[in-house]
Amino acid sequence: MAFDELSEKFIAAGRRVVAKEAEALLRLADDIGDSFFRAAEILMQVKGRVIVSGMGKSGHIARKIAATLASTGTPAHFVHPAEASHGDLGMIARGDAVLLLSSSGETPELADLIAYTRRFSIPLVGIAKRADSTLLQRSDAAIVLPPAEEACETGIVPTTSTTLTLALGDALAIAIMEHRKFTPELFKEFHPGGRLGARLSKVRDLMHGIEKLPLVDEATPMPEALLEITGKGFGIAGVTSIDGRLVGVITDGDLRRNMNGLLERRAADVMTRNPLSIEPEALAQEALALMNERKITCLFAVDPANGGIASGLLHIHDCLRAGIA
Repeated sequence: MAFDELSEKFIAAGRRVVAKEAEALLRLADDIGDSFFRAAEILMQVKGRVIVSGMGKSGHIARKIAATLASTGTPAHFVHPAEASHGDLGMIARGDAVLLLSSSGETPELADLIAYTRRFSIPLVGIAKRADSTLLQRSDAAIVLPPAEEACETGIVPTTSTTLTLALGDALAIAIMEHRKFTPELFKEFHPGGRLGARLSKVRDLMHGIEKLPLVDEATPMPEALLEITGKGFGIAGVTSIDGRLVGVITDGDLRRNMNGLLERRAADVMTRNPLSIEPEALAQEALALMNERKITCLFAVDPANGGIASGLLHIHDCLRAGIA
């Protein structure tokens, strides 16, 4: 088979799979209604944790749904159904809720989990293809997946069904998150590492505190100001007024422009007035963009509510070390 013919065959297969799953997702969106609301209500009101479980491919989807719930403010974890039958049922307690996934709704390994929830009156949400299945018949909230062929030509490999279940899990997590008004600040608390956490970091999270600030007042002789710049190691000094407000900065550029008689001058004679600053509550990503735009390496953090007094200093390297780029 020629390369062009082979590539066309692969591309056609890929497009067919994506188109079939996309069509099924649109059908799922149209089907979301009262059962979805009931499921979201159960998961939102749970006092303990949401236990998510499934077997095989459904188990992989269950792990992802549990992770999404946990990261968006709904405590959740995955329990393997086979392990549940050998002691892990003890991980489920009154006050928890259980979310079970099964394409057929008749997965044998889920039987003990279903029975356990019924015995101890633990709310059960089920997701499956068949409304008359054992799982959905015994669930407090039963979500029926819309009729949809699997994406493979044989119709036996879990593809479309797992995509639909994954999308439902995302929909439940986001609907609950939005109802709870889960803020970016809270989201960062669950994602302190990696790029997600970095993108949500604020200036106050990364800035150097007041004790490390290179500050001089307007009347400071330049020899002393130079010692402050060198000693603090940021290549800059903030200049404050008599009442402590940040009124200027002395940078390397200011020093070069004032070389003639520099050591006889005072800080107020050399500084750049009305310096650029940023609020401590601003996103560090905004600070980095500002530094890149103005081609500078440092920003003083100034809270207007604090009378214009500098409370910190953010260096561009602080952003880069935190993974903000």
